[in-house]
Amino acid sequence: MEQSLDSTAYLTAEAFAADRAAIFHRQWFCAAREEDLPEPGDHSVIDVAGESVLLVRGKQGALHAHYNVCRHRGSRMCDAANDARWGVTLDAGVVGRTMIRCPYHGWSYALDGRLLAAPQLQDTPGFEKAAFSLHPVGVAIWGGFVFLNLSPETAPDFEAELTDPARRLANYPLADLRTAKTIRYELNANWKLILENYNECYHCPGVHPELTAIVPAFKERGGIDLDWEAGIPHREGAYTYTMDGTTTRAPFPGLSEEEKVRHKGELIYPNLMLSVSCDHAAAFVLWPLAADRTLIECRFLFHREEMVRADFDPSDAVDFWDLVNRQDWAVCERVQSGIAARVHTHGYYAPIEDLSLDIRRYVSRTHEA
Repeated sequence: MEQSLDSTAYLTAEAFAADRAAIFHRQWFCAAREEDLPEPGDHSVIDVAGESVLLVRGKQGALHAHYNVCRHRGSRMCDAANDARWGVTLDAGVVGRTMIRCPYHGWSYALDGRLLAAPQLQDTPGFEKAAFSLHPVGVAIWGGFVFLNLSPETAPDFEAELTDPARRLANYPLADLRTAKTIRYELNANWKLILENYNECYHCPGVHPELTAIVPAFKERGGIDLDWEAGIPHREGAYTYTMDGTTTRAPFPGLSEEEKVRHKGELIYPNLMLSVSCDHAAAFVLWPLAADRTLIECRFLFHREEMVRADFDPSDAVDFWDLVNRQDWAVCERVQSGIAARVHTHGYYAPIEDLSLDIRRYVSRTHEA
């Protein structure tokens, strides 16, 4: 059997700092959905591995992202928590949905990051506004998901990274889906353990009786013989992830006959786990907080045409997933606790866990880049 990463990779502050520098600060990181910022001037302040990022919808509809740092003296331009702490309202942030203003000395920027004005410096000889645009953060869109890159000058090719998931999910109208409900879970577990758990079903028979009742194939050799590319079959009469395997929702338009009765899953490194049925998707966005803490934002996505129906009710899918999720989180926390034992130096991958080895390959590739 193959050995896992060393236990320290999941436990120590030093390993987490190395992951942050090599992965979260350099790779494309899923951070939002386009639907979160529907109109020009809409904005969000996002903490990506300790870096504050301002994501904003520009006047022409494009999304822009910048480090939330003024080029003058380094003040954060948007910081509602700081204002609340001191009981003040500073004239700053995204003002009038048309510009970004620093509270300190009033430097103002266009939504796309260009410096518009620097009080008292406009006529200073040699002062070039073009040299003082906000520090950019890379932005890319796929399937309605917004990805950010904190090092855009050295960012890997985004489309190349998404080639296989985009091909496998080409028939699913991901961009037309909308969030009906979001559940946030905070786990006492390393982000890599959660990805490894998602990427194998060796654990499914013992941990997920409700899931294996819908997908009996998960009980057969951990799913090693399944054609994951074509999608996972359900039991007879079932075709989606709900307690009884059915729903009143229509299947997504554009699916093949096979996709209407199968389930597909994608792990998009480093932080998006996507599980897609014929009528809904569960999107798990991981926010690593520390070596032993991870926030998981689970979005339940449905087609916008279904969501406007008077009888729309997402609870059949949400309740099923919430149960399966909590089973997974409980096990992940047990692993995190267990590997901290002084006798544990590394784990082992059984042959039917081969896909879990991807985390070793991914970590090795990104840390060596």
